[in-house]
Amino acid sequence: MSVLRIGNASGFYGDRFTAWREMLDGGELDALTGDYLAELTMLILGRDRMRDPSLGYAKTFLRQAEGVLGTALERGVTLVTNAGGLNPAGLADAIRSLGDRLGLQVRVGYVEGDALRRPDALTANAYLGAFGIAACLDAGADVVVTGRVTDASLAVGPAIARFGWTRDDLDALAGATVAGHLIECGAQVTGGNFSFFTELPDGGHRPGFPIAELHPDGSSVLTKHPGTGGAVTVETVTAQLLYEVGGPDYLGPDVVTRLDTVRLEQEGPDRVRVSGVRGTPPPDTLKVGVNNLGGFRNSMTFVLCGLDIPAKAALVRGQIEESVGTEGLEFTLARTDHPDTGDTEAASALLHVHLRDGDKSRAGRAFSAAAVELALASYPGCTLTTLPGDATPYGVFTADTIAQDAVEHVAVLPSGERVPIAPPTVTGGLQGAPVQHEALRGGPSLHATRRGPLGELAGARSGDKGGDANLGVWARTDATWPWLRDWLTVERLAELLPETAALTVERYELPNLRAVNFVIRGLLGQGVAASTRFDPQAKALGELLRSRVVDLPTEARV
Repeated sequence: MSVLRIGNASGFYGDRFTAWREMLDGGELDALTGDYLAELTMLILGRDRMRDPSLGYAKTFLRQAEGVLGTALERGVTLVTNAGGLNPAGLADAIRSLGDRLGLQVRVGYVEGDALRRPDALTANAYLGAFGIAACLDAGADVVVTGRVTDASLAVGPAIARFGWTRDDLDALAGATVAGHLIECGAQVTGGNFSFFTELPDGGHRPGFPIAELHPDGSSVLTKHPGTGGAVTVETVTAQLLYEVGGPDYLGPDVVTRLDTVRLEQEGPDRVRVSGVRGTPPPDTLKVGVNNLGGFRNSMTFVLCGLDIPAKAALVRGQIEESVGTEGLEFTLARTDHPDTGDTEAASALLHVHLRDGDKSRAGRAFSAAAVELALASYPGCTLTTLPGDATPYGVFTADTIAQDAVEHVAVLPSGERVPIAPPTVTGGLQGAPVQHEALRGGPSLHATRRGPLGELAGARSGDKGGDANLGVWARTDATWPWLRDWLTVERLAELLPETAALTVERYELPNLRAVNFVIRGLLGQGVAASTRFDPQAKALGELLRSRVVDLPTEARV
């Protein structure tokens, strides 16, 4: 067959439970993928495994599979998921047991080798590629379970198996990687979390899950089942393409994908063609995600109403520091208050107080009780939004690399045969830091400007990568792209988002997408699990930028 239809039914651990059923019943598919793993998820699964060594996989998938496994087998739809997490063999066994209980003959393969022995780490996993998945499918697997593979590999693996690609088919692998990246976050490419959600046919109420129609050359068409919500447009696809990426070189274990070669074209209603993608040999190393327990933390929030907000916050700070000491304390004053209002909530600011410490007792009741004890002995109107509670453990995420040939990538076929997956023989190595793009000065002549929010002319999508954040911004029209390209510099970003000013910020241009992508190093500290930031995953960073009122070119309209 010349087209491989791959759907996705999960973008994270906790996504829409019914999506697997919706995708199987909604129309024709060849394969259906589910992405459950994120940096935070690996920490959660690591803690599960500490309590029970038989766990370590996404239990939700097993419950979802119970309702759809028979349908998938009947219709010949292959299921591919990384829900195996830290224990792909355990989930594979559980699926076989489920099949026996349901009276189904199910052939299950799984991929392992990503877990690394690091005595000083809670979890350490290399990001494997797609050829192990393909080996399981070539052996007739109905379900393939993996541990930590790159998210896009869930779609690339079925394409390798269908089209017979080898490691030399770099452009095809790169094209499939783009398709996999586009569908990996589920409904986020069909209108979910979209800057212009009010323009969607259903107002963004219930976007359908995506489908990639892959072709033998690696090109694809992004679409969704008829009658489902949301939309598939060049802009919804652009938004997802910019999500959690860095420079134009998108590094992967099987190929380096050149994001600056991607071309998008609206082929029809809810159909976007993705073509022109070029690939180069992969690096000789794999990314390794490492999770450790960093200590314990606790938080209390004070409501400060009316006058003298800074003085009230200063009083609380002094009292808390006197009670528990200064080490590990963090105070954040959110000025949500409005002057001269008749509503208590509108007149109030919030003082968030966080404590992180290696000593659970200090971060626990000793801290929260000290906050509550101020209820009758602090600022006027003192009240808290939180009850006293114990400390909870938090994790710290770091990333490093390991040589590709140092990892034992293994496909365990449905027969039980273990097939080693050889690393690529041709690699590009690490060619140094990617080339950044400084905004060009002297862009188009703008004789007049008007004040307005940046979001009138530009969309944005942002997210987390460990302790870093990425922020992609695209111009809505060809006419406004030269202005955005020349205007949105690193310096301008620092003016609009002051918290980025002291950080290292990398800037990259993707002209085919009319987009600029920023990588903001260290914005999220030690990663999502350790962050006390109001927006710990930087998901709202793009919308914050779009809300800033700036000088827009008068003649520019959408």
